Amino acid sequence: MESDTTVRRIKQFGTQNCVAEDNDGSRDLCGNNGYSSDAKRKPEVSLYLLREGLAASLVSVFILVLWGLVHLSLQQLVIGKPTGEFNAVRARRHLEQITSVGPRPVGSQENEVLTVGYLLEQIENIRVETAAGAHQLTVDVQRPTGTFSIDFLGGFTSFYDRVTNIAVRLEPKGGAQHLMLANCHFDTVANSPGASDDAVSCAVMLEVLHSLANQSTPLHHGVIFLFNGAEENILQASHGFITQHPWAKQVRAFINLEAAGVGGKEVVFQTGPENPWLVQAYVHAAKHPFASVVGQEVFQSGIIPSDTDFRIYRDFGNIPGIDLAFIENGFIYHTKYDTADRILTDSIQRAGDNILAVLKYLVMSEKLADSSEYRHGNMVFFDLLGVVVVAYPARVGTILNYMVATATFLYLAKKASLPGNGGGRYVRDLACATGVAVLSWFITLLSVLIVALLVTLLGRSMFWYNHFYASICLYGAASTGKMILVHTLAKNLYYGGVRLVELGDLYFDVSLLLWCCSLVWLTQRGLCSAYVPMLMVAFPLATRLLLAKEFKHRGASVKYSMLYLLGLALPYIHFMFLIWVVFEIFTPIMGRSGTEIPPEVVLASLVTLATIFLSSFFLHFIYLVRSTKWILVGLGSVFIIMFLLVSCSFFFPYSGNPDSPRPKRVFLQHTTRTFHNLQGQVENRDSGLWINSFDYTAIQHITPHIPEINDSVRTSCREDRPFCGYPWFLPVKFLSKKNWYLPAPEVSPSSPVEFSLLSKEETSWGTIKMTFNVKGPSHMSLYLMPHRGASLSTWSFGDGTPQFDLSGEYFVFYSHGLDAPTWTFWFEIQPPRDPDPSGPEGIISVAISSHYFFGEDQRTAQLEEILRRFPTWAFPSSWVSTYDMYRY
Repeated sequence: MESDTTVRRIKQFGTQNCVAEDNDGSRDLCGNNGYSSDAKRKPEVSLYLLREGLAASLVSVFILVLWGLVHLSLQQLVIGKPTGEFNAVRARRHLEQITSVGPRPVGSQENEVLTVGYLLEQIENIRVETAAGAHQLTVDVQRPTGTFSIDFLGGFTSFYDRVTNIAVRLEPKGGAQHLMLANCHFDTVANSPGASDDAVSCAVMLEVLHSLANQSTPLHHGVIFLFNGAEENILQASHGFITQHPWAKQVRAFINLEAAGVGGKEVVFQTGPENPWLVQAYVHAAKHPFASVVGQEVFQSGIIPSDTDFRIYRDFGNIPGIDLAFIENGFIYHTKYDTADRILTDSIQRAGDNILAVLKYLVMSEKLADSSEYRHGNMVFFDLLGVVVVAYPARVGTILNYMVATATFLYLAKKASLPGNGGGRYVRDLACATGVAVLSWFITLLSVLIVALLVTLLGRSMFWYNHFYASICLYGAASTGKMILVHTLAKNLYYGGVRLVELGDLYFDVSLLLWCCSLVWLTQRGLCSAYVPMLMVAFPLATRLLLAKEFKHRGASVKYSMLYLLGLALPYIHFMFLIWVVFEIFTPIMGRSGTEIPPEVVLASLVTLATIFLSSFFLHFIYLVRSTKWILVGLGSVFIIMFLLVSCSFFFPYSGNPDSPRPKRVFLQHTTRTFHNLQGQVENRDSGLWINSFDYTAIQHITPHIPEINDSVRTSCREDRPFCGYPWFLPVKFLSKKNWYLPAPEVSPSSPVEFSLLSKEETSWGTIKMTFNVKGPSHMSLYLMPHRGASLSTWSFGDGTPQFDLSGEYFVFYSHGLDAPTWTFWFEIQPPRDPDPSGPEGIISVAISSHYFFGEDQRTAQLEEILRRFPTWAFPSSWVSTYDMYRY
């Protein structure tokens, strides 16, 4: 605050009676905020302006305190003392036992025998212990075979054979007609012990089963606890259960337990479809709520490259549900670091308390019996620092949103209609100021993206991966400084001698208008996330109205500034929590999003957008300070220092620190590739180590440690070969176009793939039907590439209609459990009318790749030797594979 009273000459936006005092002590009638209703009379009024240092301090402390509260709430895993119904210590013992066998890929002894055996043993112990109680417990080990198509990772088709499900049905002794489903999965990706994804959920479910089975009061409905053994194979086991198991027809709703990180709080990130009673059940029952409809709408938009069993139950079972997942520390998700010791017992306790409470509520609820009566509608839901969940029907939210928008437009309309604003002066000023604000956004975003491009060109991408706050200091300082600079220039050059208090008032209205426009737009699109701009309009508007008298008489006094910030606290703390969620999810994702997405652009954009949103209601402070010189000097200094440090490689992206690892993900396959011509003869055969880096830095940091992995062995895509002629495990070649092929000896797996054409016949309707037999390991990928002019008309997968054409190619993912028979499939292809003489011979190229994820066939001497040379900060996931291509 200025030490002396600052005298400003004020123009009138409207009239309100007040008394202002000049420096000489004389008192003078004046209008709103000193605006006289007499156009000829321009009074002098005494209004405070903030000192530059004080303004910066107030805003900085406000942001830091709220950010601290967000982090404090995230550390508070369990609120209150446990009731004792859920025993987290016993659940931890289950977790440690399940993970002790190591990685559990589908088809391995660890997954199909050891883990299944342990789960069945524990379930039997519970059954025996509770046999005399009020419930009966039935166990069924299902090994389904099936096929389906899914539009995930660009779209592909899945075929599974004898994967494992353990279904446990708990119900009153008289039986139950209606069932809840609780789902976890115990399989893992190769080379990861999968403690968080998803052994901890299965451990929690075992203990929840134990607790419910020991209840003396009979449940009204039954519960199926599904321990599914093939989720990492892209949701296969859940499909087998919901489409084939006889109990599935009685399931009315489900809870799915998942992970996209390791430990922390489990968050409800999607519900439905529709069925708002499920959200209401969570709100009423959860002991430690943590939920956000924003997460649901972001996840379902497809921005996050992940999916869960929720999708299968929703799409193939037409069943509503609740999806929960651990999201913290995604840096070590699907790596060797996902171990039981990294999951706090309090994390297990809170998850168990929540799942047990919600399941108990649902199985005692009459709504489960006839959920169709409560089906329609969506819910707006969000928690406040994990203390309480706010939830209300979307239709109520729509009404509330429009009420807030109407109040805002009335507030602005009243200002525009005041006598001092004849000729639409206020509207013109508001439109001009809005243009300045929007222009500042674009200039800021463009400037920060230029910085991100420079960082990328300097070869310093992902410097923030192990130093997150370094990105805030670089991109945050750049975006904040640019915003302040643009508005300072507007204040000094564009507005000239216009009164500062008037400009401060005007730019508050600009922020209110812009948030209100976003509120109306999101509401019209039917998005429940519109509650966020609703909060960002309602609280500042109410605060402004309550402080109008203070601002009118004293301007930007310390009292006004502190009360103003206090009024912003609730919407801002919730918005900052959402910002934390965004960075907690997207920062680790940049480490596994492939070589084509520039991470600097993504993170710089996120930081800039966060700055723009957070600064919206601080804009008017720029106009309520006499100068911003030292603020700009400070931000500029931080930016320059950080840019120099980044340029000098001061921040290394990765870390092998066991306490806080930030590993670089590298995938290595020791593969042998064989290519056959139209006559079935081998026309080419080679072997090598095929290397994929799944982040943007590629092999930049690997080459100094392993010099032979360099750009001289970088591969190129052979367009005439299915999937470029390489053994892609999943159809993600669009994510990682940069890969390397280091020559190596041939691989000789003990169970090599056997691929044969059983029959080839022409149908009466002009297609050619081909039938094949395949015998191989538990994981194989089939690629079909019709040549130009040819097209697949039908096949033995999914619903019979070939789907998800990926640039002229089809991907079929295959897996099996133990003792699977030979895989037989067929397809019909329509030959081309005019064969392409410049293309490959024949009408279709068929390739099969096999992947050995476990056992003796997983390793070779060459793999072991190169793995030892990788630095400690890298996580090389490796296995043996083969690729065989045939022309027909």
